[in-house]
Amino acid sequence: MSGNPQHEVVTVKLTKKSHACVRLEKDGRTLVVDPGVFSEEDAALGAEAILVTHEHPDHFEEGRLRAALEADPAVEIWTLRSVAERLSAAFPGRVHTVGHGDTFTAAGFDVEVHGELHAVIHPDLPRVTNVGYLVDGSLFHPGDAFTVPGRPVETLMVPVHAPWNKISEVIDYVREVEPRRTFDIHDALLTDLALPLYDGHVARLGGSGHARLAPGETTEL
Repeated sequence: MSGNPQHEVVTVKLTKKSHACVRLEKDGRTLVVDPGVFSEEDAALGAEAILVTHEHPDHFEEGRLRAALEADPAVEIWTLRSVAERLSAAFPGRVHTVGHGDTFTAAGFDVEVHGELHAVIHPDLPRVTNVGYLVDGSLFHPGDAFTVPGRPVETLMVPVHAPWNKISEVIDYVREVEPRRTFDIHDALLTDLALPLYDGHVARLGGSGHARLAPGETTEL
C-alpha cells in the first residue's frame, strides 16, 4: 500500500488465519478480525486491537477474546452491541460498541464501519446484526454479509462458502465491489476437493485478481 511519495511507503502484512479470521500488521502493530471457534486458539493473542463483525461463534469466541484481554491490559475490542454486552462489564473501557457509519483508529489503522444486518440464512430464522470493517480505506472484511462499502476497495476479503450464500452470489458481490484483488475467507467448511472449484469460479468470473492464502500464510498489501 503506497502513500504520498514524499513519505516512506508503509507496508501492511496480511496473514490469513483459519476460516474468517485475518491478522493485519503495520509498523509493528497488529489488528485481528473475527477470531472464532474455527480459528486457531491463539489467533487473537499478540494483537493490540480486535474487531468482531457479529455474534456467531465462527466469528466470535468469547474465551479467545477474554484470553487476549487478560494477557495484555492494552488490548481493546471494537464490535457491535450484541458482542460488547458479553465482555464490557469485565473489561471496562476496553470494549467499544460501534455501528454503521462509525469511524475510529485501532492499532494505528483507520477503520470505517459499514453494514447493519447478517445475510439471510432462511426467512424463518431471525437476522442478527453484522458489521463490516474497511481498514485504512483499502481492505474490506464484510463479516457475514454482501455489504458494499460504497467506495473503491483495493482488497476484498470474500466469504466464499456459508449457509447463507451460493457461488453465483459471491461472484456478483465481487463484481459489484470491483476490488483490485480478493482473498478467500469463510472457507473452513470447504473440503480440499471443493476449494479449487470455488477459487476457479471466483477467479474466472469475478473480474478481480483472486488468490487463496492457506491458514498461516502471509502476503504484503
